Amino acid sequence: MIGEPRTHVAECESTQLLLGPDDPEGAIATTDHQTAGRGRLGRAWIEAPGTSALVSVQLRPPSGRRASELSLVAAAAVALALEDVTGTAAQVKWPNDVLLAGRKVAGILAELRGGSVVLGIGVNVNQTEEQLPRDAKVPPGSLRALDGVERDREGVLAAVLHRLDRLYAAWREVGLAAVHADLGERDYLRGLQVRTDAGLGVAAGIDDAGRLLVRTDGGTVAVASGEIDLVP
Repeated sequence: MIGEPRTHVAECESTQLLLGPDDPEGAIATTDHQTAGRGRLGRAWIEAPGTSALVSVQLRPPSGRRASELSLVAAAAVALALEDVTGTAAQVKWPNDVLLAGRKVAGILAELRGGSVVLGIGVNVNQTEEQLPRDAKVPPGSLRALDGVERDREGVLAAVLHRLDRLYAAWREVGLAAVHADLGERDYLRGLQVRTDAGLGVAAGIDDAGRLLVRTDGGTVAVASGEIDLVP
């Protein structure tokens, strides 16, 4: 079961550094503040102390599964959990961001370490508008900025771990098919013009291998990784 054992510290550089090879599957590390939190592609994850739910999870995927899919599994789990908590429809911005009302409220970082994956999840819970960064590529938000409600971060974390535990177990059994429908229903990029390494195109969904489909002048390409920029 995801969530035990748990290591908690008041402050650390990153929860990703609190888990090691000897930690069992399902072990988690949490903190009230990260001094050097990281997002995808080396970007900084900045949060005011005591405002976010910050957790890293030790996972050991079976050999028959693509570990790279775990970012999407986690994104689907976080989206469902935030819908449970807020009653507001969530969206997933491929491959690892979760949005509410068009604003990024959560991000996922999956790091492959030998046969294990350390999955980092950060959810903006109680930031005020003034505490949110101003220079982010995707407009940032928090649950509190969405509806004015200050929430117990432990309750949000419990909702995320509950959904992740269930979806991870399903993914181990059947692969990405376990979350593909949830992702499709919440695909933020679908129908939007994007710029990828393959050039300009229109996002056309997420395929059954977890790749972003993009319709370009030269045909539809499947993007497995890399930078995705929205084109105004």
